[in-house]
Amino acid sequence: MQRQNFLAMDPHLLFSIVNMKLRDEFESLDDLARSYDIDREALIKKLSDAGYQYQSSNNQFR
Repeated sequence: MQRQNFLAMDPHLLFSIVNMKLRDEFESLDDLARSYDIDREALIKKLSDAGYQYQSSNNQFR
């Protein structure tokens, strides 16, 4: 997942991919954002605009 791809991606597909990555590969959203060189706040905003909120206690968007 590249930075420019995530900005253009359908937010519902992005939600699924990000949650899978958080579940299988990363211990936190910060780790995922750093690994893919993605602006954490931009990712949160994109998914928030689609109705998803990040829950750090579960390390997933819901």
